[in-house]
Amino acid sequence: MKQGLGTQLRHLIDLLDGDVAAAYLDAGLQYRPRYTPVMRVLGEHGSASIGEIAAYAGITQPAATQTVALMKKEGLVAIVAGADARQRMVTLSERGRAMLPQLKQCWAATAGAAASLDADLALPLSQCLADAIAALEQQPFSQRIRAARSHNQEST
Repeated sequence: MKQGLGTQLRHLIDLLDGDVAAAYLDAGLQYRPRYTPVMRVLGEHGSASIGEIAAYAGITQPAATQTVALMKKEGLVAIVAGADARQRMVTLSERGRAMLPQLKQCWAATAGAAASLDADLALPLSQCLADAIAALEQQPFSQRIRAARSHNQEST
């Protein structure tokens, strides 16, 4: 039986995330792969609001909010008042800053592994994913579902 797109994507993420998480443990780091977009933003910008993190990292605001909350629990980030007292800024904690050099080494190894995977494929996965994201930004999957449903109803 052919697996559906969602099942294939979840399986791919499980394969990738599991091995990346194991690589962090092998490097002696207690760190989850989902923290990487936030760590990269904060490592580059020093501090950022949740909205800025989401925009810079290319993730949704709810995902940024949830990830920052988890990172705060683990002592990787701190929440501080911004220039405007109503704005909250996220910054790396001392522990988070101390992890950056090791994380950067892990990220370089992960990028090398991703390049190796791309080289083994007829169409590089990174390009295929970028193309899929661009296509879905042009026409969301929900619109495609409605169109397919409409087409199926017309066919019957």
